[in-house]
Amino acid sequence: MSFSPYSAADFRRRATEQMLTLGQESWRDHGDSLLNPSVIPHIEGMTLRDAAVLIPVVDDGTEARVIFTQRTATLRKHSGQVAFPGGAVDEEDTDVEAAAMREAEEEIGLARRFVEPVGRLPQYKALSGFSITPVLAVVQPGFDLVPNPAEVEKVFDVPLSFLMDPRNHAQGSGIWLGSERHYYRMPYEGHDIWGITAGIVRVIYERLYA
Repeated sequence: MSFSPYSAADFRRRATEQMLTLGQESWRDHGDSLLNPSVIPHIEGMTLRDAAVLIPVVDDGTEARVIFTQRTATLRKHSGQVAFPGGAVDEEDTDVEAAAMREAEEEIGLARRFVEPVGRLPQYKALSGFSITPVLAVVQPGFDLVPNPAEVEKVFDVPLSFLMDPRNHAQGSGIWLGSERHYYRMPYEGHDIWGITAGIVRVIYERLYA
């Protein structure tokens, strides 16, 4: 088994180790929160719904790959954007891991028997009204993906090594609720990874690879 820095095996090790400090750091200490400190008081005053996303890292030898989706243009929120599989935590979900794996099955047909949750990241507090827990997972090969056409336009993957290289972490800005907001961008082969999704990728880098 390879333990190169960007193998699934080493990702599993790093994800497990960072769990030791998960309760000692806050969502305020990472990613987009550091770019937009003025937004923190606004978010703290919001009532947020719990959600979870799956970070599916495919075990592909020395070069693990991360699965992303592009949402359909007809969705009410974040239409057309690149995203991780995920959604709101339902009452029947036993935990955020169960919610993330259920959503991945529903959205892209990723059978949970291939998925091994290996850790969590600090929650991502989104201005769209969700408190999102990213669930880190290693995915064994052999799966078949069938995108749900009601939610997912396409599925693609990106090398973990590309995502964990800070030279690929560009920044952008835009106007949200009347104020300028800053965000990360990680363009890859015609796919524009930005916003919440890029913010979560940045937190993976900060906690596991920086």
